[in-house]
Amino acid sequence: VTDRLINQLLTEMDGIEENSGVVVVAATNRPDILDPALLRPGRFDRLILVPAPDERARLEILRVHTRRVPLSEDVNLKEIAKMTEGYSGADLEALVREAALMTLRRAIAGREMEELGDELLERLRVRKKDFEEAMKKIKPSITKYMLEYYENFEKSRRVERKERYREIDYFTG
Repeated sequence: VTDRLINQLLTEMDGIEENSGVVVVAATNRPDILDPALLRPGRFDRLILVPAPDERARLEILRVHTRRVPLSEDVNLKEIAKMTEGYSGADLEALVREAALMTLRRAIAGREMEELGDELLERLRVRKKDFEEAMKKIKPSITKYMLEYYENFEKSRRVERKERYREIDYFTG
């Protein structure tokens, strides 16, 4: 990001009235390289760690992405949620998409293209095995190292923030 862009963003943020009801929210995967000017009080002075989805969140994400995907009776989304530790929301979406493609590939391999009519497509169901095969291709993007890194970064920012406010309290009496 260029200095000009950062300066423009800071100028726009500084121009926001305090009681205007405007809240500026931003997200990054690299908080360590943020310009310190962005993190000063009154700007992005609150950092919130959004953790990787836990098992319950992964189940909900899977439910969202399989809402319109016909699933076979042998598919247990709770089981898949348990097996997908380290998967982000985007990883889970890719997993569902890949499992659906596995189903389609299986149908194509078993029949001639002309036979793939609407009737056959309506009968297709994504099976447990399709998810298992998809998991061989779609790997988790969140590592334990990444989780530790973000947690440590958040802790260090919390300590910095406490120190900053302790100094403010000291100066104001």
